[in-house]
Amino acid sequence: MQVTEKRYYTVEEYLALEEKADSKSEYVDGEIIPMAGKSANHNQIALNFSTELNFAFKQENYQVFHSDMRLWIPDERIYTYPHVMVVVGEPEFLENRKDTITNPKVIIKVSPKLTENNQRYSIFQACCTIPSFEEYLLIEQDEINILHYSKIDDKNWSIQEYDHEDEIISLVTVPFEITLQDLYNKVKFDTIESEEEEKSLTKAPSNKYQDNIKFLNLNQVFTGEGLLCKNL
Repeated sequence: MQVTEKRYYTVEEYLALEEKADSKSEYVDGEIIPMAGKSANHNQIALNFSTELNFAFKQENYQVFHSDMRLWIPDERIYTYPHVMVVVGEPEFLENRKDTITNPKVIIKVSPKLTENNQRYSIFQACCTIPSFEEYLLIEQDEINILHYSKIDDKNWSIQEYDHEDEIISLVTVPFEITLQDLYNKVKFDTIESEEEEKSLTKAPSNKYQDNIKFLNLNQVFTGEGLLCKNL
């Protein structure tokens, strides 16, 4: 069997290809990774959050960007498209490009249910190298579940989990609140799947995070059972 050699691209090659492409791709240290198509739930959640943010900040010195705006993470050599970003003050554009920023304060990602925990952590860890970055939300698109990370200091972050419709998410670094009911407004979950999960939880209840708030050190990684201390 013939093995195809993986090709690596320069940043300049990636940007030139991206300008001509019909669909978006991410750039990770030389590799170009096509982005998967977004579901109706994904689009609705991202729209709900960005719309509420934009309305709340219409008289404030914050700017909201959605997934058309690219983010450059220089320490990791990553170009990516977060689903929602908040910038405090004026956006800092990369080399005067108007399609790429470098200074988000808040990053919001909408995630498929099957996203692996280690993948979640690697995305978050890359963002942690951005000096301005202090808050991160990972939102499940197929069930009500949000992980909310907020920076304590250079090596420690707190994590809060939300999984009930009547809860309120309060951002720490910018003055904004949103109920989970508003966040998931018009989002349609798979009824059959939800019923099966409910039965499973009834038989064998589990709690991914025994407390609603945890503290994360950057030398920790996720496992399927929660947080596990591990030297990277």
